[in-house]
Amino acid sequence: MLNRIDLSGSWELALDEHKQGQPQMQAFNDAMELPGTTSHARKGKRNEEKLIGSLTDAYKFEGYAWFRKEIDIPAEWASHTARLHLERTRVTTVWLNGEELGSRNSLNAPHVYELTGKLRAGTATLTIRVDNTDYPTKGGHMTSPDTQTNWNGITGAIELQFYGPARLESLRTYPNVGERSVRVTARVEGAEASALRLSAVSFNGETVHSAQTLELKLEGRDIDAEYPLGADARLWSEWTPELYRLKLELLGEDGGVIDVTESVFGLREFRPAGDKFEINGHRTFLRGKHDGLIFPLTGYAPTDVDEWMRILNISKSYGMNHYRFHTACPPEAAFVAADLLGIYMEPELPFWGTVTEPGDENHDQAEQDYLIEEGYAILKAFGNHPSFVMFSLGNELWGSRPKIDSILKGYKQFDSRPLYTQGSNNHQWVPELLEHDDFFCGVRFSRERRFRGSYAMCDAPQGHVQLAPPGTMTDYDEPISPSRLQSADGEDGGAKTIQIQYGTEMKTVEAEGDGGDWISPLPVVSHEIGQYGTFPNFDEIDKYTGPLQAENFKIFRERLEEKGLGHLARAYFENSGKLAMDCYKEELEAALRSRKLAGFQLLDLQDFSGQGTALVGALDAFMDSKGLITPEDWRSFCADAVLLARFPSYNLVGGEEFRAAVELSWYRQEAPGKLGVEWTLDAGGETLGAGTLSAELTQSGDVFEVGSVELVLAPVQTMQRAELSLRIKGTNVYKQYELWIYPSGVQADFGGVQVFETLTDEAEAVLAAGGKVLLMPNPAALENAIEGTYASDFWCYPMFRSISESMERKVPVGTHGLLIRSEHPALRDFPSATHSTYAWWNVVMNSRSIILDGTSSEWEPIVQTIDNFERNHKLGLLFECKTGGGSLIVCAVDAAAAGQSPDGRQFLHSLANYVRSDAFAPTFELGLDELAAMVR
Repeated sequence: MLNRIDLSGSWELALDEHKQGQPQMQAFNDAMELPGTTSHARKGKRNEEKLIGSLTDAYKFEGYAWFRKEIDIPAEWASHTARLHLERTRVTTVWLNGEELGSRNSLNAPHVYELTGKLRAGTATLTIRVDNTDYPTKGGHMTSPDTQTNWNGITGAIELQFYGPARLESLRTYPNVGERSVRVTARVEGAEASALRLSAVSFNGETVHSAQTLELKLEGRDIDAEYPLGADARLWSEWTPELYRLKLELLGEDGGVIDVTESVFGLREFRPAGDKFEINGHRTFLRGKHDGLIFPLTGYAPTDVDEWMRILNISKSYGMNHYRFHTACPPEAAFVAADLLGIYMEPELPFWGTVTEPGDENHDQAEQDYLIEEGYAILKAFGNHPSFVMFSLGNELWGSRPKIDSILKGYKQFDSRPLYTQGSNNHQWVPELLEHDDFFCGVRFSRERRFRGSYAMCDAPQGHVQLAPPGTMTDYDEPISPSRLQSADGEDGGAKTIQIQYGTEMKTVEAEGDGGDWISPLPVVSHEIGQYGTFPNFDEIDKYTGPLQAENFKIFRERLEEKGLGHLARAYFENSGKLAMDCYKEELEAALRSRKLAGFQLLDLQDFSGQGTALVGALDAFMDSKGLITPEDWRSFCADAVLLARFPSYNLVGGEEFRAAVELSWYRQEAPGKLGVEWTLDAGGETLGAGTLSAELTQSGDVFEVGSVELVLAPVQTMQRAELSLRIKGTNVYKQYELWIYPSGVQADFGGVQVFETLTDEAEAVLAAGGKVLLMPNPAALENAIEGTYASDFWCYPMFRSISESMERKVPVGTHGLLIRSEHPALRDFPSATHSTYAWWNVVMNSRSIILDGTSSEWEPIVQTIDNFERNHKLGLLFECKTGGGSLIVCAVDAAAAGQSPDGRQFLHSLANYVRSDAFAPTFELGLDELAAMVR
């Protein structure tokens, strides 16, 4: 390219909501800046909607947006080869001086219009119509109101591009790490050229490396040249993302330069190697983040490199080295930033549906052709970026496996550089590998072979983070590579009908085969792991200063206030968030403990603004910290070097032996060599044990055994919080685990306590006499109560409640852990934080929380369960009051079940001691009839 004319700036504007046709001169009665969107420019009618399930676009416009601009064409460029380049937009049609030049409809790649021979020196009128309706496909998160919105406009570069008489087209760079060279292919268009001159210089490393200039004589128009870079050429990876700027000069017969093309490439080889990925021969573990292109300040994805550098650097600070774009492809700037930072990128076709073949009653050949072509457009536009290492055909696809595989085959034949997968979590319950897959991405091989820690209730059985007693022993090696294979559910193969979660709804599909009875020979990546929700942070509302408004947050706040719980909003947010972070810690550590897993794709590091409003991030939708965890602490369980301790339980008994096998997940470029891991176990301000584990690890790219922590715990008289700390000497690689140590021999002794299961006549008589009553109703018999569950709600309650109901399956519990009045004397012998910790696991899992709606805000349960933002129940797991003339405390815990563990016994012991003590003297009074109506 020899020159370009930037067309950004003010354009005349006409909005045509009803798509009536090209406006007359007088209809262009407005103007706006391009690049930009009509919503961001606040053009059109104000949107009066108030969406609950996503953010609300305050200036939502759907229809034709007409843009017109007078442009000046310099005489010296009028005769050159010329093109109009629109970096990112919707469906466009272009007119030059009233002559229609055609239409383009790619959602992912630039729209390019040929202007050669149509330009004249002087002033020209350029008219562009942008249509954001009637797309050839639904568009996934490229057009979703849940993410970047269905915006209208043009973003990124808007320019006229001018070329010499000869130019290079279809330029591709194929790095060859083994030969330290790059293969360059292209085609000469226009006039013939006599030679091609190649030069390359590295530009972002500590030192500069220049390859020798190479001049090739051209014979014909097709170029296929191997360009040696030298033995000391720099390699690109997550650890050393060094890049080269390749300059290609077409030369005429006289040796003069006809045209110049520049391209950036990285010398790298990213490939599957057994159960892992390798980058330049080094094993890596993908620590991935889902991305749906959520940008709440603009409503569209940024196209400037600086903003993507900011975003990706934040993710790197949380240990991420991989991005999976859900049914979306980011703009060029995202790949440029990822190139500079060493992030492994995986764009995805904008499709979330069923792949059909001709003859199927729902087959849409036009849509299928469009989607396939979009894949080729993405490969052509972004394939030279070294960060573009993976490509997926879509999200949770169903349908024809042969057709899906044929699409893969076509892409691989066209461009062999990225690794391909049939899709993310395809055929969810009955997955299979296809011939042209390079890796597998999913959540299970069968009902029992699951390799994720959490699942929606409608996809039960759920995961170990949600159901298993807390410990650090779980990994996914056996589910991924079972020692003895069994067919899924013991059923025969063959077609069968199953109900599945399908987006935000449900669908009945034909599931071919029984699935599960195979082991992947390719790397396995776990799909959309985590999804632990937090309560909204209503302070965030003021951050929405762009076109997207947090009407959903405002509605949630109003609902909470209507229930008389508005004063607890901050406490709900902070304490639900701390639980969610603990859940993420176990989720990610289980993945890192798994030697057979190649990586994970988290959903998500940031909040997801749509699909019911899923506040699942350590960061908010703006990629700002929610104050729940520091990047350093997050990296202690999500990084290329993570210390891991394996022990069966967080709840210990004094006088017994504690053992923890210490491992190191190490995926750095070089082996760690000799190292020392210092460990301490502290409790109550004292060090119970300390030492150093020494190891020499001569390899990288695996989970390595370091040693074992072993000690006999001293007897304790009271429950103590303990902390196991690990650190590699001389580094910032550390880990901390919160443990609890209980006195041995503690029993749930209710001697001297009046305990009743229901408010019997006898119980009422005790109260009437001014006595004290402990009411412990059978949790299973309670009607006005919510089931107890420890882990934070999966994704968000409204969406999965609706899906479960439509599938006629169990509705999720939908709670967010505990809000604990930790200073209350009922917990004197069971010291607690204000949020859920593993000391509460057995208590909570054997409980129900009673609905206390309508009661005074002055009456707060001792232990309150945090409900979701849709129901906003006031929930009491442990609460007390004066009633019937006496003192009553209610605890809906199955004492027999909870008492099977030392933590459960300690809680019951503390409760009994409190009821026996003078401290049990509640002041808030409640009518006995009102109480009986709640505890029914």
